[in-house]
This record gives sequence, structure tokens and C-alpha cells, in this order.
Amino acid sequence: MSSLHIFATAKKKKMSLDKILSITGKPGLYQLKNKAKSGFVVESLLDKKTSIVGINHNVSVLNDISIYTYSKEMPLKEVFKKIADKESNGPTINHKVGKKELEAYFNEVLPDYDEERVYASDIKKVIQWYNLLESNGLLSAIDEEE
Repeated sequence: MSSLHIFATAKKKKMSLDKILSITGKPGLYQLKNKAKSGFVVESLLDKKTSIVGINHNVSVLNDISIYTYSKEMPLKEVFKKIADKESNGPTINHKVGKKELEAYFNEVLPDYDEERVYASDIKKVIQWYNLLESNGLLSAIDEEE
């Protein structure tokens, strides 16, 4: 992921998944606030603390993440929409439940997900991220992108 892409998408006025980041080694999700000399200024969706993330960190933009299905790669925002539809735009199960429960839930939401390439840890992240977006009132960002 190039930093140029992240900076270019950060100029949009509306909140979107282009400004929501997952940072390897850091818990939760982060909202891109601005660029800094040495990286990015981000705000944690967990505790609302602002910090600077260096360019050397592995950063993923949620809008660029997809989930493997047997027929195609489904963009994460579409998976979030399916969860939102199932949960009437409310919170979903806790991401800390057991592997079997996570897989059963995900199978209800996305019945054709590729069980060999989508691990329980991936499902756990998707559920956690969905609940973070929901609790921060950011699920509407998915619809704004359309």
C-alpha cells in the first residue's frame, strides 16, 4: 500500500472506508486525520487517542480489503453491509466467542466464503471491525461511498 494512495484518498470531505485504517501490531481501527512529516496522524476508534504512525508501519485501508468467496473476492464494505442487514444496523456477536460460533455466524452472513482461505482470525477481525464502526456511528460511511 503506497502512502500516496492514502494521502490522495484522505482529501475527501465525507467520512468513508478510505479513511479507516488497520495498522499491523496495533489493536482496533484508526481514522486517518492528516499527514505528518514522518507518517500519518491517526485517531484510534477504540480510545479516541491521536497518534502518529510512521511510514514504515504496515497499514491497510479497509476499502482495499476483500474476503475470499468460492466465486469471487467480496469487498469488505459489502460484507459489512450483509452484517448490517442481518443485525438491522446494530451490533453483532462479540468477536471473542469461540471459533465454531464465529464460523457459524459468518456462514449465515456469507454462505459462500472460502473456508480454506478465510481463517477464524480473519472472521474475528471482520466482526471486531464491524462492531467498532457501528459503535462509532461509521456504518453510514459505507452508504456514502456509493
